[in-house]
Amino acid sequence: MEFKGQVILVTGASRGIGAAIATAFAAEGATVVVNYLRDQQAAQTIVDDCQAKGGDALMIRADVTVQSEVQAMVAQILNELGRLDAVVNNAFHAYVFDPEQRQRFWELEWSAYQVQFEGAVHATYNVCREVLPYFKSVARGCIINLVSDLVARPTVPYHDYTTAKAALVGFSRNLAAEFGPLGIRVNCVAPGLVYPTDASRSTREDVKDLITEQTPLRRIATPHDIAGPVLFLASDWSRFMTGQVLYVDGGLVMK
Repeated sequence: MEFKGQVILVTGASRGIGAAIATAFAAEGATVVVNYLRDQQAAQTIVDDCQAKGGDALMIRADVTVQSEVQAMVAQILNELGRLDAVVNNAFHAYVFDPEQRQRFWELEWSAYQVQFEGAVHATYNVCREVLPYFKSVARGCIINLVSDLVARPTVPYHDYTTAKAALVGFSRNLAAEFGPLGIRVNCVAPGLVYPTDASRSTREDVKDLITEQTPLRRIATPHDIAGPVLFLASDWSRFMTGQVLYVDGGLVMK
């Protein structure tokens, strides 16, 4: 895939899956906007990695749950880079995948759901609202939202997290239906458990072994496994795809 000359925004790109996606785009020649919230040093490391792989990168701090900060970020991208070709909404509110410590439904307050909706749906809403005027003006654009295979198969019922991701799937499909005539595509990538990430560091080995045994490809995904499908959806190879969810979990979910 060739992304030379293209500008790609990846939210939450200073670590984990977001970092793998950012560096994969850079390796294909893209200029990557590395969005981060707190860790400037980690973001700079990803910028350096992107440049070492032959692409270019610009890091921008912005809380994607705050509309004014997203507005400023998109304005900076267009002012400094002059274009925007694709957006990968990867940022989400911190979560820990620990089956033993998770809260059961009867232990959860509605506020826990609201926190996850804020990090998943509201953040994506803010970014989509701000990039839409530019995408409409050039009659093209690509939006890729990171969801979860737990939406289709709640191997562990993480109620608040999974419910927010399910809402993000519905949100994405509504955007796809409305944006299609404008030349803008919207798709989702749904990873299974990915290791190592901050969210999966607390997942016990026996739980990972159990998931591995149920997975046809017999392993847990790495962050780099998620990057390829994202690049595919951002490329011209998927030009006639919109409103889709690609499950990237080694065959745990088959649709």
